[in-house]
Amino acid sequence: MPPTDAARRGASDAALFPEITPHATGRLALDAVHTLHWEACGNPAGVPLVFLHGGPGGGCMPHHRRYYDPAFWNIVLYDQRGAGRSTPVASLTDNTTPHLVADLERLREALRVERWLVFGGSWGATLALAYAQAHPQRVLGLVLRGVFLATTREIDWFMHGIRTIFPEAWGAFAGFLPADERADLLRSYHRRLTDPDPAVHLPAAHAWDRYESACSTLLPQPDAAAKFDGDAAALAIARIEAHYFVHEGFLAPDQLLHGVPRIRHLPCTIVQGRYDIVCPPVTADALARAWPEAEYVVVPDAGHSVREPGITRELIAAVRRMQARLG
Repeated sequence: MPPTDAARRGASDAALFPEITPHATGRLALDAVHTLHWEACGNPAGVPLVFLHGGPGGGCMPHHRRYYDPAFWNIVLYDQRGAGRSTPVASLTDNTTPHLVADLERLREALRVERWLVFGGSWGATLALAYAQAHPQRVLGLVLRGVFLATTREIDWFMHGIRTIFPEAWGAFAGFLPADERADLLRSYHRRLTDPDPAVHLPAAHAWDRYESACSTLLPQPDAAAKFDGDAAALAIARIEAHYFVHEGFLAPDQLLHGVPRIRHLPCTIVQGRYDIVCPPVTADALARAWPEAEYVVVPDAGHSVREPGITRELIAAVRRMQARLG
């Protein structure tokens, strides 16, 4: 009998470093609208590492602190514009990839970090690549997971192609919309998610989040519908994802692949689940082919979630190798 999702989740958590609390927290005013929440864990005198959460709009969670040796790393986590504990929640004002890249550089300067290891998965991998290509001199290396390059092909896969593997989840996702709104799922969801009326945007947010959650793991999650705690978190990830998808990630076509030559000198490990349906391996494979110096690890028994046991194991191992290299 295969392990239950709860058993897999328990195995994943057991492999992580012990729970840890921040040694510093703060809020950084970015402009007249946005304020960013950040925290630092581990060794204040250690080698800096910054964690970039997914979504966009997903925010940081306590288990995101636990993939790195706290005796060696000074671990910085922060919530991107509109996400998590940053304010205002779910705001799309001046919320673009160039803004997020600039925010990360602002945070680095505020924390007086010279260079840091950049660790990100899914949208976090997108942002990690965009930041590293803009500021390669500030990056010690990269650890990427579940690669997403925000191309039209990937966005179309998320909105339509996933039905090939998860027809039930996709059917519920598309079926949430009235029949006359299903011709363009993305535009229709975007219109509802940006409607100011909670009676319109909140049901759409929960429908979007249920769809993504149902497709994120190798084995079904009994609690998939409860992945996002509360209306605010559900709205942030759904609204901001739709916003970025409509604008093709605020990136030029294949921008991140074309920019690889700027960062090929940096050490990088790419960790990819073989059965990642949200961000299929073809994208990570394309990045690895463009970046032959990077280490590419395909996990044979994993989907998209960072909490898949095989993904957890390989991410911890990748950071340990970076630690040996930088120590």
